Amino acid sequence: MTRMNQRAEYYLAWVRGNIGKVLLGLLVLLMLATSVKTIKPEEQGVVLFLGRFNRTVQPGLSFIAPLGLEKMYKIPIQRQLKLEFGFRTVTPGVRTVYSDKDFGDESLMLTGDLNLADVEWVVQYRIMDSYKYLFKVRDAEDALRDMSEAAMRKVVGDRTVNEVLTVGRQAVASNVETLLQQMCVEYENGLQIEQVVLQDVNPPEKVKPSFNAVNQAQQERETLINQAESEYNQVIPRARGEAEETIQLAEAYALNRVNRAIGEADRFSSLYAEYIKAPEVTKKRLYFEILERILPKIGDKIVVDEKGNNVLPLLNMDRKINNPIK
Repeated sequence: MTRMNQRAEYYLAWVRGNIGKVLLGLLVLLMLATSVKTIKPEEQGVVLFLGRFNRTVQPGLSFIAPLGLEKMYKIPIQRQLKLEFGFRTVTPGVRTVYSDKDFGDESLMLTGDLNLADVEWVVQYRIMDSYKYLFKVRDAEDALRDMSEAAMRKVVGDRTVNEVLTVGRQAVASNVETLLQQMCVEYENGLQIEQVVLQDVNPPEKVKPSFNAVNQAQQERETLINQAESEYNQVIPRARGEAEETIQLAEAYALNRVNRAIGEADRFSSLYAEYIKAPEVTKKRLYFEILERILPKIGDKIVVDEKGNNVLPLLNMDRKINNPIK
């Protein structure tokens, strides 16, 4: 115990004797701690001298005036930032954890047809001008949040609830992105809007069951319409094809009958002209032509004298005996 007390007294005596050196060393350490700054690759340093903008510093090891004469703000100009509306992400990852707080005051919106929609969206942006970001607008991130909410309410207010919930979601996001970028340029906040994404759009919880029932009825209606159109496309073209085929067959039959009648009339006219020139010859020629067409069709032909008798054996001369008597 005595030895420890002696050592403590020795150090106190040394400090009292070298108080100037100790203070100087502490001052040097303090100056180094307040003057040496490290800027990450995705950041840019903005240096203020006595509260006024002085310069910007690129990534790497930098030095500023110590003891508060200069102050540096590190701005992540190469990093994509985002603002969430209607929800908050607590832990991102494969299994993202969201906050269980209610953010309905910023996500509940009135549509153009006086309905309510719960709209959740994300605004992705970058800081393009660190000077404007720090000095043109006070608290640029809060200002951007207010601007985003105002732009979304304006766009949603110009559309019906069905458009916002279904087919018009992409158009809503695109219009909000365009409008929000115009506002950033007008306010000179140094921000560039990268993308606006609608995460989820739902009716309010109190009317969600009724809204789902309406949607289901509309889907069933669309299904029935599609089925009817499918049957229509199957039956009507087939009926039209059959009708067209019947018409073409009738036209072909009519054309055939007309052409045949014209041919027969022309043939009769030719025969009549020949008959006028030589009636007897024409009569005999017609008679022989008719016999030539008829005789091959009447089978066996037997020509006998009208005074002949015993014709019966001649009638069986060319017949085969199918069942001979044994």
